[in-house]
Amino acid sequence: MKKKLKVSVIIPVYNENNYILEILNRVNEQKKIIDMQIIVSDDCSNDGTLEKLKENSNLYDDLITSSRNLGKGNAISKSILQVKGDIIIIQDADLEYSPKDYAKIIFPFAELGADVVYGNRFTNNGYQRLHYFFNKVANRIITLMTSLITNINFSDVEVGYKAFKTDIIRTIDIKEKSFGFEIEITKKVSKIKNIKIFEVPIDYNGRSLEEGKKIRLKDAFVAIYCIFRY
Repeated sequence: MKKKLKVSVIIPVYNENNYILEILNRVNEQKKIIDMQIIVSDDCSNDGTLEKLKENSNLYDDLITSSRNLGKGNAISKSILQVKGDIIIIQDADLEYSPKDYAKIIFPFAELGADVVYGNRFTNNGYQRLHYFFNKVANRIITLMTSLITNINFSDVEVGYKAFKTDIIRTIDIKEKSFGFEIEITKKVSKIKNIKIFEVPIDYNGRSLEEGKKIRLKDAFVAIYCIFRY
């Protein structure tokens, strides 16, 4: 009989007062079918998010706070020390990604011997909100550059849904504190000998800048810089 995998969901959050409770409720719904630890890492929110988290401590297992806003990579790095699961899933604190996709993400670990699993927003059997053409073009360029350098045929390296065996990610010294984490971790896992990386189709409800989307043009240049740095 195969071992039942315990999943640690890391939720990095910064100023998501409007969405944090909803996403936590959606993640908790998956506890009905998945053995799960929920870790929330607040990156010095100043919009009432942290206060709301403290008032609803029943919705997570661990809360990590920061005295300065340093970025997504920093929030994730601090969380890894608290992980108790066999697998880590990164869950953004907005409503762009659906926790209903966890089963699809876990499957390659449980059945195919995966070490790393990435979601793929561009090949799915569900829904994808359409907007921001140039964001998609930038992602395609960054993904192509990453694939050329790593010789791995990635489809969506900037996707928020990334999952790792815990013992794999703990061997990696994460340097990037901001969104550069996405490229750094991709480049570093690609260098691990005999690594097994899978992609699974996921649903995507991308939000607009007015709705709180935090990715900006400068982050594309950071990503390109990280491709060559690592």
